Amino acid sequence: MTLAILSPGPAIISAIQTAFSRGREVAMPYGMGLAFGASLWGAFALAGLAVVFALHPELYRGVKLLGGLYLLWMAQGLWRAATQPLPDAAEKRFGRGFFGGVLLNLSNPKPALFYSALLLSLFPGPLTLGRQASIYATALTTELFWYAAVVTAMSTVAMRRRYFDAKFWIDRIASVALGLLGLALIFNN
Repeated sequence: MTLAILSPGPAIISAIQTAFSRGREVAMPYGMGLAFGASLWGAFALAGLAVVFALHPELYRGVKLLGGLYLLWMAQGLWRAATQPLPDAAEKRFGRGFFGGVLLNLSNPKPALFYSALLLSLFPGPLTLGRQASIYATALTTELFWYAAVVTAMSTVAMRRRYFDAKFWIDRIASVALGLLGLALIFNN
């Protein structure tokens, strides 16, 4: 289960870019929000959200559309920021970064399907509440560790120096990647 959680997507692109541009102090709460948001999809999957999406595909399509639009909005902002100097003192409030991370990961319903498929294949049959809590705790711990490791590695002085030297291209590439992921979320079945 741990290896499957570590697959890349819009959240990891955003975590890396935030660590590069804003540093560890801002990126860590954001990464923790990303981890919590991703783990919520795991909790929703344990609660049967995939069944709700299967019974009401219009709900799934609506969440996908909103998530895709959110990723496109983020991509557009990052594209424009590529030509701007780095911001002055980064916002340091815990809530903004943390809740921004939660919102980004909740804007993409694919983790719900991912967690559902993973949980059904690894744990077929009914699960006790204790077993569900244990699975959720494992998913949350893995997500927290993963984002903390990425943010820590990408916010080092050496990595940030490389980012500053290539900011324009890194931001543009990250913007295109987020935009493509947003379009894929909107247009893929």
